[in-house]
This record gives sequence, C-alpha cells and structure tokens, in this order.
Amino acid sequence: MKTALMSGASSGIGKAIKEKLKINGYRVFNIGRTDAQITCDLQDSKVLEKKVKELLKTTDIDLLVNCAGIGIFQPHEEISLKKIEELIDVNLKAPILLCNLCLRSLKKTQGHIINISSIEATKHSKFSALYTATKSGLRDFSLCLFEELRKSGVRVTNVNPDITKTAFFDDLQFEPSSEKQSYIDPDNLATNVLEIINSPFVTTDITIRAQKFMIRKR
Repeated sequence: MKTALMSGASSGIGKAIKEKLKINGYRVFNIGRTDAQITCDLQDSKVLEKKVKELLKTTDIDLLVNCAGIGIFQPHEEISLKKIEELIDVNLKAPILLCNLCLRSLKKTQGHIINISSIEATKHSKFSALYTATKSGLRDFSLCLFEELRKSGVRVTNVNPDITKTAFFDDLQFEPSSEKQSYIDPDNLATNVLEIINSPFVTTDITIRAQKFMIRKR
C-alpha cells in the first residue's frame, strides 16, 4: 500500500484528492488543524518538523500533496501584517518545509510531489498581489525543484486550478458564478490529479481552466 502525506485534505480540493487516493489504495495522512491524522498548525514550523519526523521514523512517503491554502484579495495597504504572515506561512512556507522534510523518504520511494498553486500564479490581477506572490512563488519553487530532482526519480507537479467551487470563497467578497462552465468541480480536478500521478510521464506544470470567466460579487 502506498502512503500519501497531505496538507489541506479536510475540505475542498484537498478533500476531493484525498478521497480519490483512498479509493485507489493509498493510505492518507492529513496534516492540519482540523479533521487530521496529524494535528498541527502549519504556521508552527517547529511542531510541523517534529510531527513529520515522527511519522517518517516508521513510514515512507510515496506521495506528498501540498494543498492547504488561504486567500485574501484587498488593497495591499489594508491587509494586516498578521494576515500577510499567515498567507506566506500557509501558502508558501509550509509547502517548502514539507518538501524539505519529506525529500529523503521520497527519494527512497522515487515518489511524487503535487503542489496545488493557482491560476493567479500565471497572471496579474487587481487586489491579488499578496496571494499571487505566494502562489507564483510555489509554482517557481516546484519547477526549480523538479530540475533538482530529475536524476533522483522524484517527480514534481505544480497544478494551477482556475476558480473551483469550494468553501475557499466563503469569507471573500466574490464567489463562483452558478453557471456550470464558469468554475471547476473539485471532484473533476481530483480526477485530473490522479491521472497525473498514474501517468508514466511527468507533468511539471498544468493550468486547469473553466471555459467561461464569470464571478458573482457579494
């Protein structure tokens, strides 16, 4: 049985990926604050390191999925310093740390890293400077890490999803339109991710888009 370590698997895209993996025979460990086998605040790097190292003493990792993410879309001067640090910690720092902690195990299993970035990593949008910085940073980290790991057999994939119908938008000023062609369903996205994992080739960077661009402002 293969083993996956995930962040952000308690809801949304991460939950959908987790369910697909479990159906396909993976043992999945979710790391996070709620509904997690490994309870940890991703902003607490010391606890994160301790918990992951404890897992790796008895378990080899075949798949690492960094899916935890939060968003804020406001004029930059209106964002508190605390919120700036939170986005950087969760969206960028935590995936980088998890890759660092798991790489020796992933090299042993010739495993796979999946980093869930965002469509915003590929463009420049109003009120998205902070969020885009974290997600484009994750994207570039992924692409560079693949070049570093090619000879080791470890695969690295960065995924840039378009607007996906999840609870991500619950506290934002906008949400996906009700038009079905204007958003991605998390279950369909998870199917795409599973296909990438099972492919004999490496998908290093993929952007999955909705056919139409339509949002609804609150």
